[in-house]
Amino acid sequence: MDIRQIDEGFAVTGQISPDDVRDIAAAGYQTLICNRPDGESPDQPEFAEIAKVAEKAGIPIYYVPVVSGQLTQDDVDAMAAALEEAEGPVLAYCRSGARSTNIYGIVQQQKG
Repeated sequence: MDIRQIDEGFAVTGQISPDDVRDIAAAGYQTLICNRPDGESPDQPEFAEIAKVAEKAGIPIYYVPVVSGQLTQDDVDAMAAALEEAEGPVLAYCRSGARSTNIYGIVQQQKG
């Protein structure tokens, strides 16, 4: 897991597994956001599997799936809403971390 700090309260990483959730909690992250749609690759864990483990660990998790290369305003609005509710620090993930970084940047720009 390669966690990249974007700013004080937000970091991104590539695809996580259910087993990573304990380490994420231990690292101090208080909220997870998944930006990867289920079924993008055959070896990818389903969001529900990760959500179940996160729930047991007491970490809220949001599902804001963004289809690669097809970011919409609805996606940005959903991400903004998740970030508004989220307790920080937040860790977002997708396949590589790029989509999570991009959508976060757009949300920050639109906040002005």
